Amino acid sequence: MKRSIIHSVFLLIFIVSAFNATIISQENDKFIVVLDAGHGGHDPGNRGNGYKEKEIALKVVLAVGATLEKDDRFKVVYTRKTDDFIELHERGSIANKAGADLFVSVHCNSHRSQAYGTETFVLGLHANDENFNVAKNENSVILLEDNYEANYDGFDPNSPESIIGLTLMQEEYLDQSLTLASFVQNRFKKTLSRKSRGVKQAGFVVLHQTYMPSVLIELGFLTNNSEGKYLNSKKGQTEMAKSIITSIVDYKESLDAIYKVSEPETPEVTNTTAKMEGDRVFEDITFKVQIAAGSSEIELQPFNFNGLDQLSKIKAGDLYKYYFGSTSNYTLIQELKDIAVGKGFDSSFIVAFRNSELIPLTEALKANTSSN
Repeated sequence: MKRSIIHSVFLLIFIVSAFNATIISQENDKFIVVLDAGHGGHDPGNRGNGYKEKEIALKVVLAVGATLEKDDRFKVVYTRKTDDFIELHERGSIANKAGADLFVSVHCNSHRSQAYGTETFVLGLHANDENFNVAKNENSVILLEDNYEANYDGFDPNSPESIIGLTLMQEEYLDQSLTLASFVQNRFKKTLSRKSRGVKQAGFVVLHQTYMPSVLIELGFLTNNSEGKYLNSKKGQTEMAKSIITSIVDYKESLDAIYKVSEPETPEVTNTTAKMEGDRVFEDITFKVQIAAGSSEIELQPFNFNGLDQLSKIKAGDLYKYYFGSTSNYTLIQELKDIAVGKGFDSSFIVAFRNSELIPLTEALKANTSSN
């Protein structure tokens, strides 16, 4: 009887351990996204037209997180979920400790004029005074911290020289960050018809603190009468959040397509599907952007393709064909083509595959479509 009880106890321990191990394994397989609502607490951010940047950023972040949390592929970590002041170095630390795959910081812009439009930043040398001033405004929050000189090793948010030192740590992730930033801006422009001010590089402290692909999104200008009203509305916040959600999903699925290619020579990869209403998703069709062709075999590395990192190739006779992106979503592949053109591949074009065979694009577009 005693041996039976002991055996049952050990069996129970084994089952519980196995169950916990399964949960941990599933958690480890998830794509970890850290969502960062800018400002908070005694730092309201900009207050254009009487609105509060900290409140709008938080509402958009919580809406993005609520949807991603319903998707089993994602694990969401927040730098703040309430009206708290979180120091910039702590935000980066939260992302690093979480082992995040992605860091997304959300803000609102301001200007002394009626400037308007969205822009998404990655960490890099400020290309002009305007970019530097945006970064300086966001970085100045460190002056509200009690021990900022020690936390940031003498960093001066007003000094252009201090910005230069920020970029080195994030250089490794620049290509991936630029890809996500392009997705975000294209969605804002094409889906919501917002004015896009483009993808830009500037020296943001909060991005410097992270060791993963990272972007800082400026939703628009609270100082613009119309745009400020839109961003302060439930409608505006919901629409902007949906657009960011889809961009994150597109980015994750574009990465999945790369890593699921078993052989570089085969065009067959797992199709991706987007979640945004109005997208054209084709069953059994894989779209890619052909960016180059030639007799020489080139290693599939971003530095060989102007920074593009979603690459595949096939060999047709003596010719190698090189592709960017892979998806069943025709809306997304059009965005990827725009990115390829922006990287200097002006003659790139969209191609379609069915069952590993190249088919005319017109034939693919006549196939049955599904939309969400």
